[in-house]
Amino acid sequence: MSVNHHPDSVVTTARGAVRGRRQDGTIAFLSVPYAAPPLGADRFTRPRPHEPWDGIRDATMPGPNAPQSERRLGSVDMSPYFGDGWSYGDDYLTVNVWTPATMDGGLPVMVFVHGGGFVAGSTRSAMYDGSGFARDGVVLVTLNYRLGIAGFLDIPGAPANRGLLDVVAALRWVRENAAAFGGDPHNVTLFGQSAGATIVSGVLATPEATGLFQRAIVQSGSGLGAFTTEQAARVTDAAAELLRVRPHVGAFSEISDDRLVKAASRLSGIDLRTETHRDPLIGLSPFSLVLDTQPAESVLAGLSADVDLLVGTNTEEGNLYLAPVGGYSTSTASDVDAAAARSHPDPAQLVQTYRRERPQASFGELRSAIMGDALFGAGSWALAGAHASHPASATFRYEFAWRSDALDGELGATHAVELPFVFDLAHLQRLHGPGGLLGLGRPPADLATRVHETWIRFARTGDPGWDPYDGERRATMRIDAEWTQVDDPRGRERRAWI
Repeated sequence: MSVNHHPDSVVTTARGAVRGRRQDGTIAFLSVPYAAPPLGADRFTRPRPHEPWDGIRDATMPGPNAPQSERRLGSVDMSPYFGDGWSYGDDYLTVNVWTPATMDGGLPVMVFVHGGGFVAGSTRSAMYDGSGFARDGVVLVTLNYRLGIAGFLDIPGAPANRGLLDVVAALRWVRENAAAFGGDPHNVTLFGQSAGATIVSGVLATPEATGLFQRAIVQSGSGLGAFTTEQAARVTDAAAELLRVRPHVGAFSEISDDRLVKAASRLSGIDLRTETHRDPLIGLSPFSLVLDTQPAESVLAGLSADVDLLVGTNTEEGNLYLAPVGGYSTSTASDVDAAAARSHPDPAQLVQTYRRERPQASFGELRSAIMGDALFGAGSWALAGAHASHPASATFRYEFAWRSDALDGELGATHAVELPFVFDLAHLQRLHGPGGLLGLGRPPADLATRVHETWIRFARTGDPGWDPYDGERRATMRIDAEWTQVDDPRGRERRAWI
């Protein structure tokens, strides 16, 4: 593997020059600032432009990331996904950019927003190496954004959804600088997974992001994933009580990042159900977007009607929240009922629908299916349906169904399992073995190539290669060893939510 520093590995951005790292026909520019360091009180303001720099900034090594706790998930090694925790440093509102070494110009640009429950994750994670995209003629951008209390706690006196505002700022940076890296600033695809996909849904519903991207991919996110301001205020009050401060931006600005991170990790178990709204994250995270109008409703009203959209989920999303902690095989009927009660205004009817559609299902399967649809399925169906109501652009749906054999087959087609295929990194050693996300077996040899190429095809042309999704057929591509287009899969279960 050849790595060297070459004079034409230098690119001049609007704020200054950066030197990248050449490797096997691609160049990676790591930790390039798109906004000023969020220090002190600025942790709770809108992102500001970075100061220009003189000379050539070294962009050959990973930089710091957003303050966060190290995150683990039972017996599955999720470090390729979450990364290895907090890498300290102030200048962390940065992007990584991968581009073909030729930098010919006019290439499609793809901008990725990582997941991690709004409290973890970064561009340093092994899963987000963009070399495969650059090798295949794409300028790939990954970004860090503010997390936890700094990014998403709804604090009086501070703008809401600061982590989402960071993503919009990164898109502005891409508009301004993509051409310098060989990209077409008018062919930008914003894509994200899990919390990152829910943020993408939020950006679709953000007027100030209009025109900054032409396509979007929502992988296991939700167009119904936002907290109301009433729900968010409960989390803010709990955080203020933990930190023994007033619930106001002035008081929070005085607290160190270390203390904010520790407090965020203790904000679990808050009941966010109100008379009119359920908790869209069913208790799994105290942080999300804060919007009184859900992204799917804003999209239905016409926002991002001209953006092509690819939206999908995995067949067994909920398994990741049960199997690694021993909760799948031990699930009981009362666990199924409890999952439904957290998720739906008519839990008895919901359970009855799932039992009727899955007569042979175990309690673990029923519980997982209800949790997965509460978190991702219902919000993805709603977003796809809302977007498809506008004829100015195309909507496409997928379902990723390939099953990992990890944890004796209990992990299956779970949350996050599609990511190594999208990035063409299914060969990564850390993803395999008894505790690896992809298990002991080997996926079909061409699956990663095909998924990766499909995402690129959508970014390049707006067409992933199957029929668009509409309100009648609801055409969906089921991705497995074989790819099968089906109309309205899981129709009765979908109708139980929408």
